[in-house]
Amino acid sequence: MQVFANLVQVLQIISAMSMIGLVLVQHGKGADMGASFGGGASGSLFGATGSANFLSRSTAVAATVFFLSTLGLAYVGNHRASPTDQPSVFDQPAAKASAAASAAAKSASGAALIPTK
Repeated sequence: MQVFANLVQVLQIISAMSMIGLVLVQHGKGADMGASFGGGASGSLFGATGSANFLSRSTAVAATVFFLSTLGLAYVGNHRASPTDQPSVFDQPAAKASAAASAAAKSASGAALIPTK
């Protein structure tokens, strides 16, 4: 299960970096005004309107992958694979916790150093 969590985390990092890059490559809404008056965007790689659609859809795909990987990491983080994993402090019974606390209090007060015989 740890391997799956690592793969999902790598997928999340890649999708986040690609989403950042795609957003930075896109141009703002005011830049379309110059393209409508012959600003030279028709000679670009994607055409006059092709870059907006391609980049917008690519950003949406990267955001979807990021969202799904975040849900996957949340699921993996909340569900343990096997009972041999380290239990949480909240999973321990209250009696066990109070016995550990009283033992810690004895050792801190020095009562454990006094011989009982």
